[in-house]
Amino acid sequence: MPKYEIIIFWSNEDESFVAEVPELPGCMADGGTYQEALANAEQIIQEWIETAQSLGRSVPEPKGRLAYA
Repeated sequence: MPKYEIIIFWSNEDESFVAEVPELPGCMADGGTYQEALANAEQIIQEWIETAQSLGRSVPEPKGRLAYA
């Protein structure tokens, strides 16, 4: 499993936990619990990578923890 940073937060608008993968554009998942959002994010990361590869697009290497201002 690639080691991409996953940011998980509660969304009042969606009434669920949202998991974002900043290094993979558009890669997001959600879940009713924190653990569900994380599991869904792990699955969607694999699907994102498979889709990019099938389309001949590059897949960014995981950089680890990102710094935010």
